[in-house]
Amino acid sequence: MDVVSGAGTIVRIGLVGDFNTQFAAHQAIPQALQMVGDALQVKVEAQWLPTPEIGNGERLTAFDGLWCVPGSPYQDMQGAMTAIRLAREQHIPFLGTCGGFQHALLEFARNGLGWSDAEHAESAPDAPNAIIAPLSCSLVDALSPIHLLPDTLIARAYGRLEIEERYHCRYGLVRELEQQVFGAAMKISGRGPEGEVRSMELEGHPFFVATLFQPERAALLGRTPALIKAFAQACRGNAR
Repeated sequence: MDVVSGAGTIVRIGLVGDFNTQFAAHQAIPQALQMVGDALQVKVEAQWLPTPEIGNGERLTAFDGLWCVPGSPYQDMQGAMTAIRLAREQHIPFLGTCGGFQHALLEFARNGLGWSDAEHAESAPDAPNAIIAPLSCSLVDALSPIHLLPDTLIARAYGRLEIEERYHCRYGLVRELEQQVFGAAMKISGRGPEGEVRSMELEGHPFFVATLFQPERAALLGRTPALIKAFAQACRGNAR
C-alpha cells in the first residue's frame, strides 16, 4: 500500500513496518500524510517498506525521510534496525512512533552505546539485558498527558510544553537504565505524568525524533498532527 497526497515539491517518505489494516495507527498514517501534504503544499509520496524486504538498506537512500511506524514485534527486527541505523548515521530525517520508539532505543543501545546484547523483552523475554521491558501500567489505547522539554524539536513542533496524546503500548525503557542511555547524544524530550520517558531526540541530527505515543492518530479526529508536519518539513528540506 502506497500513499500519495498533496501537490508541489515531491517528498518521499519510507514507512518502515509491516502494514496491518487492523491497526488504528496504520489507518491514521495515510490521513496524517494527506493533511500535512495539504498544509505544507507538498506532494507526499509514501511507500510501505515491509521489514523482511529491507535487507542491507541500500534502497532506503532513495527516500527523503524514514518513519518507523507502530506494529511491534516486526516481522524482521533486523530490517527495522537497519533502517533506523541508516537514518541515524546518514542524517536522514527520522520519526519513530510506538514500536518505532522502542526499536530506535534498541538500535542506539546496540550500535551507539556498544551494548551488543541489548534486547527487547517482547521478542526475547528471557534475555539478561532486555532494555525494553513491560510497562508497570499498560498504555493500550490510553490517552495521557506528556510534558515536553523546552528547546527541543518536539516542543517546537507542538508550540507548547503540555500535550495529550494516545498510546497503544505495553513496553518501554527499563527506568533504571535512563541515565546510562541518555546523555550528550540522545536526549529525553518528553516525559509522562510520573516522569517516564515518552519521547527522545538525537543531538546534532537534522531531525531524529521518537515517541512512545502515536501522534499520527490525531488525524483520525480530523486534526493535523503537529509532529508529523514537522517531520514532513524536515523531509522537504532533505528532498533531492
